[in-house]
Amino acid sequence: MRVGLLTQWYDPEPGPAALPGVLARGLRARGHEVQVLTGFPNYPTGVLADGYTMSRRLDERLDDIDVRRVALYANHDASAVRRFANYASFGASATAFGVGALRGLDALWVNYSPITVAWPMWAARFRLRIPSVVHVLDLWPDTVFAGGFASGGRLSTLLEKGLGAWCRGMYAAASSVAYISPGVGRVLQDRGVPQDKLHYVPMWADEQVFHPSDGNLRAELGIAEDQVVLLYAGALGEAQGLSTLIDACAKVDDPRFVCVIAGSGVAESALRAQAVTIGADNVRFVGRLPQEQMTQLMATGDLNYVGLRTHALSPVTMPSKTQAALAAGRAILVAAEGDVAGVVRESGAGFTAHPEDVAGIADAISAACRLGRPELHRLGAIGRDYYERTFSVDQGVTRIEALLQRAASRRNGR
Repeated sequence: MRVGLLTQWYDPEPGPAALPGVLARGLRARGHEVQVLTGFPNYPTGVLADGYTMSRRLDERLDDIDVRRVALYANHDASAVRRFANYASFGASATAFGVGALRGLDALWVNYSPITVAWPMWAARFRLRIPSVVHVLDLWPDTVFAGGFASGGRLSTLLEKGLGAWCRGMYAAASSVAYISPGVGRVLQDRGVPQDKLHYVPMWADEQVFHPSDGNLRAELGIAEDQVVLLYAGALGEAQGLSTLIDACAKVDDPRFVCVIAGSGVAESALRAQAVTIGADNVRFVGRLPQEQMTQLMATGDLNYVGLRTHALSPVTMPSKTQAALAAGRAILVAAEGDVAGVVRESGAGFTAHPEDVAGIADAISAACRLGRPELHRLGAIGRDYYERTFSVDQGVTRIEALLQRAASRRNGR
């Protein structure tokens, strides 16, 4: 088949933005011709990646895959208005300067977030007659309101209704709607998406980065071999509830324990100050590390932390760091409710705690320390086996490939 990917996020952007590239390479490895329509890389800093200069459009070939990049407003700061400008500029630019690259496709995979991708998706569907598989990676319009974009009142109600109708238009135009967690599937069904259109397709990790490794950064970071390391690697924002983690670390009196926090974000300064104020001397901030050190960073930890503060979306949210930790063969401590906690319980790969229960998180950390590093690594191996069965790239590509083939065959049948 000749298939396409429509996604604002793509290589060389790191973290969750790298996952569409994993799919593209997986489909190419199975013999499909792949065309990507995306933006100029600027995630997560809002600064263009090295080697790129913004222009109306750019065609390049990466990993034997054709990539059409279109201009956008590069920004990822905390401003809701500028963030919307980032989303809308890609949608408009992709429609005006990118859709032509999709001509002749058999089927199109659409990264549903942000939903401004609807413009080029609808253009491909109704102008070029290309069927699409919409993959719901973030639940809209819920994401907008959970992020504080609107603060209530009549305007918020109208906005919610308008965005809800927008999303329903995307679902109606799609041949299939894939979802990444059981909770999201239930929400979509409640919102009227037909059951036969819904398909569970959880996200995968970048297995070139996240895999078991003997190399680590303990010596570089000054961490002894007998120390038990709890690692948090990711954005330092409000949604992750990391202030609760720091409070919990201050209550852990095991001298072997150290918490390593890697990453940056809007809450970083406050978190650093909090650790100093409460005397959480076992918490170390190492900043944002380059992507090429991520494999070693994951191997440095014995237990990975996934936190989500309680909000309307937390029961159905599946942070990508969950799959990353499982793929790296590391045990997990999840301080969250809902689907992500269910993964830990089902896999047996770690511990769970309520996201606002400081004592409960501290108890889980202490329990991990009592188990010791060898037993934690055994839990990590259990998690890796679970990842292979549930979240692996091979499983994900197989599921997406089947949905694209289904969409293409229905189109050809008509």
